[in-house]
Amino acid sequence: MTPFRPKGRHPREILNEIKWRGLPLEKCEIDLLHRGAPGDIITLKGNEVGLGKSFFSCGGTEIPYHRIQRIRYEGIEVFGRG
Repeated sequence: MTPFRPKGRHPREILNEIKWRGLPLEKCEIDLLHRGAPGDIITLKGNEVGLGKSFFSCGGTEIPYHRIQRIRYEGIEVFGRG
């Protein structure tokens, strides 16, 4: 199987592309800026989040997309900030 290569550049576009292609979101890991966590980063599985226009949700909390630092699909980085 060919590895996923996103066309989008913004985290929202990439996550939506995974969803639209019918790929399993549970194979996606999202590193998120979270002050107070070890290294200020927490990692979420793609199936733990709901996608919205300006925010995504996790456990009833809305989080802005700009907090996403890295997205990996099947262990391969498909988005990263510096």
